[in-house]
Amino acid sequence: MGIRRIVIVGGGTAGWMAAATFSRLKSGAPLDVQLIESEQIGTVGVGEATIPPFVEFNQLLNIDEPTLLAAVQGTFKVGIQFENWGKVGDSYIHPFGNYGYEMGGISFHQIWRKLRQDGDKRPIQAFNLETMAAYFGKFARTADYSREDLPPMNYAYHINATAYAQFLRRDAEARGVIRREGKVVDVTLDAETGNVRSVTMDDKEIIQGDLFIDCSGFRGLLIEQALETGYEDWRHYLPCDRAVALPCNRDDGSPPPPFTKATAHRAGWQWQVPLQHRNGNGHVYCSEYMQDDEAHDILVANMAGKPTADPNFLRFITGRRKKFWNKNVVALGLAAGFMEPLESTSIHLINTGINKLIALLSLDGITQTQQDAYNRLTIKEYARIRDFLILHYNATERDDSEFWNYCRTMDVPETLTEKVELFRSNGQIFREEDELFTETSWAAVMMGQGIEMEGYSPVASALDSNAIKPEIDGMEQSIRYLVQRMPGHGEFLSRYCPAAPA
Repeated sequence: MGIRRIVIVGGGTAGWMAAATFSRLKSGAPLDVQLIESEQIGTVGVGEATIPPFVEFNQLLNIDEPTLLAAVQGTFKVGIQFENWGKVGDSYIHPFGNYGYEMGGISFHQIWRKLRQDGDKRPIQAFNLETMAAYFGKFARTADYSREDLPPMNYAYHINATAYAQFLRRDAEARGVIRREGKVVDVTLDAETGNVRSVTMDDKEIIQGDLFIDCSGFRGLLIEQALETGYEDWRHYLPCDRAVALPCNRDDGSPPPPFTKATAHRAGWQWQVPLQHRNGNGHVYCSEYMQDDEAHDILVANMAGKPTADPNFLRFITGRRKKFWNKNVVALGLAAGFMEPLESTSIHLINTGINKLIALLSLDGITQTQQDAYNRLTIKEYARIRDFLILHYNATERDDSEFWNYCRTMDVPETLTEKVELFRSNGQIFREEDELFTETSWAAVMMGQGIEMEGYSPVASALDSNAIKPEIDGMEQSIRYLVQRMPGHGEFLSRYCPAAPA
């Protein structure tokens, strides 16, 4: 049976990202795309920070960047600043771009380690454009200074996720996607195949489909409640299970910094996401070690201004569905799983879920091979991201609370243990196939949280420090030259994509 009717259950970021993508297929095939959502059911919208592949997603949709950013109060993000993770008082930036560049076939952090041994005192951050731009509150796009002798600027966005969903809704509806207002009250399965045949609305209307996209949030209306797919619980590794979110103004009138801030507290951590006219804030915490009232008070005490809305308390279980594509249902967003917003991967996983689905999908029908490939690739993707998130909690010297004592001493996956031990022994970072996080990402977090390279690659040993010093100096000088000439982040926004006050 072919696919002619696609039904998306749930709106929000996941639903409208899927709808906007499927709307591009309508011009080449007789597709009917419908999205069901209820204004009575709020969206979670925990994360307003993204990572660089999100920029590419919007480019593929031919969305104009300044128009988008103006509509969603958007700012630019060149990395994440982590505070109090390795030890209380520590601070480091996980940047989106590389440290330096490869020399002699090996990564720059290996060469930097040799230089340090030979007496060079420069921190590795001096060789990363995004980190230095973040420190000085500067920003420019590569296109603004395009020169081959200067490093590129890698960036993502901070966005108002609700406004982004509304932006994509307008785009998708203009391309023929039909939005249905209401709640799904019943799901009918095909007695022979077990596929979802239709959903029944609260006004008794029955909507049939060939392919269903479950964007119904944590409850997983189709993938879990109807198909009983099962869930793999990762709270042993990622113990935080609560969050409270609050927006606020920047009362001091300061411009938005071009980075997300993640500050560790006694039983979790706090995010600060700067939009053009306000900050998004939240406190992610573990209910075993902290009560809701205390988490709220800590959040309010550490914000840049007074709250401008009521607190939004969220409950979740970190982990993933045992299958992401089951029968004729594909789960996206929170319906697929949740690994908390620590490295801004939630929207990214929606993006890659859509990309894989479009790549594997045949409108002639659904095959088991397609499902198996989608599930295998997505399970692997979740596991790699999970390991990277666990690293932040486990690589710590903090012993000031029971929460951090647990995180520091917990058992971690062997795949993570191997990565850390290899880095510690000689600085080597093996990336698994096309995993999301780069060598620089892994090196930034490990070094930032106190895991030191005890040695380095023998290839680095063979390099003559004096011979390569002019090239190393040139890297640093290029970054310094570029950052000095960049406009402030706030100034860039006011020229490029000014948003009306929220």
